[in-house]
Amino acid sequence: MAETDPKTVQDLTSMVQTLLQQMGDTYQTASHRIIGRIDDTSRHRDNLENSVADLTTQAGVEGLEDEDKIPTTQKS
Repeated sequence: MAETDPKTVQDLTSMVQTLLQQMGDTYQTASHRIIGRIDDTSRHRDNLENSVADLTTQAGVEGLEDEDKIPTTQKS
């Protein structure tokens, strides 16, 4: 057996606790990264929506109707 193999129940318990702690830390790090990316994506989407709204205002296009998303200037 390798030197890292547990020799007693206490050794095994300690190894399992260490492994669980490492897994928890890895999960927590991944979770924070995912949430950060979601927040970044949300900010980018908001900026994009604001830019589109600014461009449509500059172009003189009126707001879109909610029902069919056709500009009100093109509806008959």
